Amino acid sequence: MALSDKDRIFLNIKKKRSSALSEAIARGGWRDTSFLIKKGRDWIVNEVTISGLRGRGGAGFFTGKKWSFMPKDHYLPSYLVINADEGEPGTCKDRDIIRYEPQKLVEGALFSGVAIGAKVAYIYIRGEFVQEEKILQEAIDQAYKAGLLGKNAAGSGYDFDLYLHRGAGAYICGEETALLNSLEGNKGLPRLKPPFPSSYGLYGCPTTVNNVETIAAVPDILHRGGDWFSSLGRKNNTGTKIFCISGHVNAPCNVEEELGIPLKELVEKYAGGVQGGWENLLAIIPGGSSVSLLPKSICDSVLMDFDSLATQKSGLGTAGVIVMNTSTNLVETMVQLAKFYMHESCGQCSPCREGTGWLWRMLERIACGKGEVSDIERLEDIAMQMEGTTICALGDAASLPIQGFIRYFKPLIISKIKS
Repeated sequence: MALSDKDRIFLNIKKKRSSALSEAIARGGWRDTSFLIKKGRDWIVNEVTISGLRGRGGAGFFTGKKWSFMPKDHYLPSYLVINADEGEPGTCKDRDIIRYEPQKLVEGALFSGVAIGAKVAYIYIRGEFVQEEKILQEAIDQAYKAGLLGKNAAGSGYDFDLYLHRGAGAYICGEETALLNSLEGNKGLPRLKPPFPSSYGLYGCPTTVNNVETIAAVPDILHRGGDWFSSLGRKNNTGTKIFCISGHVNAPCNVEEELGIPLKELVEKYAGGVQGGWENLLAIIPGGSSVSLLPKSICDSVLMDFDSLATQKSGLGTAGVIVMNTSTNLVETMVQLAKFYMHESCGQCSPCREGTGWLWRMLERIACGKGEVSDIERLEDIAMQMEGTTICALGDAASLPIQGFIRYFKPLIISKIKS
């Protein structure tokens, strides 16, 4: 399985050429934009629905269906908010899209704004992305200067404004409602749902929040057709995806491939293989730190898509592939992940506020050689009680890796405790 070059969306992800507007146009960007917009809102939503595009920010919800929730006749304005707050450990795809393909995001924002009836969009970018913010702001300025944004955007007759807003680097603001609170100037705390953003979002108005990669894929879907995108990948897991491969590999990289590619092939073909060879593999986290790690026995054959990984009680998430060979101290690794989620918890929900601290302290005790075998059952019990009991998914993000660790590596934990 290999993605053909003609089917790639992100042609400059390895920065072979400039990210300037002129170069983006030379690569096929902003082509027939006005013509496609004039086909209307319903046509755009239908093409994205046909494509089967699922959100690339982690949840994997069908984008066309999400857009269809936005009201058509409403006395309040509608807003598009693009989540560029990428803070998931092991994930670095959105920042590379912003660095090397910013015009795909800008053009995608215009199409998406038309699709949901929004004339204003905000890109909420992580505060640490200083250079990326400069590059993206320059891309937006170039688009305005060329008449591609603003009044009569791209000659389409549609008025559309795009603004960039810098966050302060809080992981919790990657959650859509916490992001909206932060964008409004409030503390970045997740909101109870319902109401959902499509009915009560930014400033109390109908709002859709989408990830950078999701929005950046829209122009190619509309230019080439939803059927083209749905022909790639697997059923209900269609299209291409940027995979971020890091850890104990010989050539860490970002690579665009079809959903459904075997994990082993992805690592061996694009990342130069595992350090020490595939047989030296211990485990892989397939979708960023908030999903369960998988042992080598599963990594040998598992496919990289939403549904295949879900059957293994893990997830595609952001497709941040973190490879760990046999030199890895897995207990210490889990200590660091637990500490991260404890630090990033907003403290609004007691299962997360208290549970993340419990997980970290117990893992730290085991790592220091002071643990007991009974701690394993207690760890699992706490993790399972956290799952599904919080306003947002941070409680799940903290608990699922621990559950996977115990599920697949319990003998290793016992060995560490008894050593």
